[in-house]
Amino acid sequence: MFHIVLVEPEIPQNAGNIARTCAATGTHLHMIRPLGFEVTDKYLKRAGLDYWHLVEVSYYDSFAELQAKYPNSRFFYFTTKGRHRHSDVAFKDGDFLVFGKETKGLPEELLMEHEEECLRIPMFSEARSLNLGNSVAIALYEALRQNDYEGLLEEGELHNHRWSDVK
Repeated sequence: MFHIVLVEPEIPQNAGNIARTCAATGTHLHMIRPLGFEVTDKYLKRAGLDYWHLVEVSYYDSFAELQAKYPNSRFFYFTTKGRHRHSDVAFKDGDFLVFGKETKGLPEELLMEHEEECLRIPMFSEARSLNLGNSVAIALYEALRQNDYEGLLEEGELHNHRWSDVK
């Protein structure tokens, strides 16, 4: 299982969308306060739709509190300032993928402390950044791909039949 960390997320729709992605992939979602919304926010719930019972969500008062709970884990910090591409890392089960708030990203001091673990998703230099929900999905699915999508359904259904049963 992978872990997604949202440091001070501000937009409830993004957090709800990310929670839905985590629910669909069996990924643990960690949120660092302060949050820019109430957990009961209707936009947060609407964006996650009926997936909330499928996602494990943990809340922390600081990033240091999260790190103390998982002292032997690997953390990767997603930022437009990273020197390494997200696809250049060999992700392992249990890794933490860390994302900052929508308006400012991750704190500069955190990035400087972990320069080698800072990753970026390639894009045009003229673009400021990607949507937070999209960034989480891109990074998480790269980690899942590298681990052969372990535990995830790999075959769709067509009118209640598996493709392999259709002739």
